[in-house]
Amino acid sequence: MRYRRLGGLRVGAVGLGAMPLSIEGRPDEARAVATVHAALDAGVTLLDTADSYTLPGAEPGHNELLLARALASYGGDASGVLVATKGGRGRPADGSWTVNGDPAHLKAAAKASLRRLGVEAIGLYQLHKPDPDVPFTESVGALRELLDEGVIRLAGLSNVDVDQIRAARKILGDRLVSVQNRYSPAVRAAEPELRLCAELGLAFLPWSPLGGISRSALDGPSGVPGTEGVFHAVGQERGVSPQQVALAWLLAKSPVAIPIPGASRPETIRDSAGAADLELTEPELARLDAGLPPSA
Repeated sequence: MRYRRLGGLRVGAVGLGAMPLSIEGRPDEARAVATVHAALDAGVTLLDTADSYTLPGAEPGHNELLLARALASYGGDASGVLVATKGGRGRPADGSWTVNGDPAHLKAAAKASLRRLGVEAIGLYQLHKPDPDVPFTESVGALRELLDEGVIRLAGLSNVDVDQIRAARKILGDRLVSVQNRYSPAVRAAEPELRLCAELGLAFLPWSPLGGISRSALDGPSGVPGTEGVFHAVGQERGVSPQQVALAWLLAKSPVAIPIPGASRPETIRDSAGAADLELTEPELARLDAGLPPSA
């Protein structure tokens, strides 16, 4: 596993997005824990979660509690693992995703996450999504207070634009270390945010990084319109999955990119982790880029 920088920390170049372990269609706990353990065995040291990763209408924190149990039962050394959680979204019974960026809510949510994770301080706490009904600077101010209080060690943002990143940087300074936006072969609208993160030295954590890539090489050509199976073709030539090619393509996009693919089976995260050691050639990267649809 190659490594990248996140703030002053060194983390595996591919993380684990733990959301699928707790929402609809989730595996049983034994398989979920086995998936986390497989990630750690493969060198993954960044585990991404959120208090809202649970079933609709359920109590917050299912995923955080699951990760805490998985880490506690891991037989190896987990001292270098960074658990990154998020606050500011909810899951009501209708299955929707609500947004609440009220500072009082964020501070209470972070302290509840701290208790569930069973740590002295949350390694990385991220604003899950800006709340249109709350001034963005007030939500970020709550992160600053949590940092000052020692509840969290580092702060991050998710689902933000360039102006919001710059505004948060003014408030948090070097304690802002990451941005988590959607980015994949199919959805590349966050190019400006990725470029800004590289300029500022912030880690960029693409969520849903496999968007547009069908689940398996056996499923047929890539799901990205117009690619004509280019990720699958390169994968077949290199003897790896198209998902691994997509993650390696993402890693080659920028030295600050740390994709966090989801997984609900041990074999899936083992395959994804392998992308950290897959170095695509310049001709391969050019071929992949040429096969992409216009940026969405």
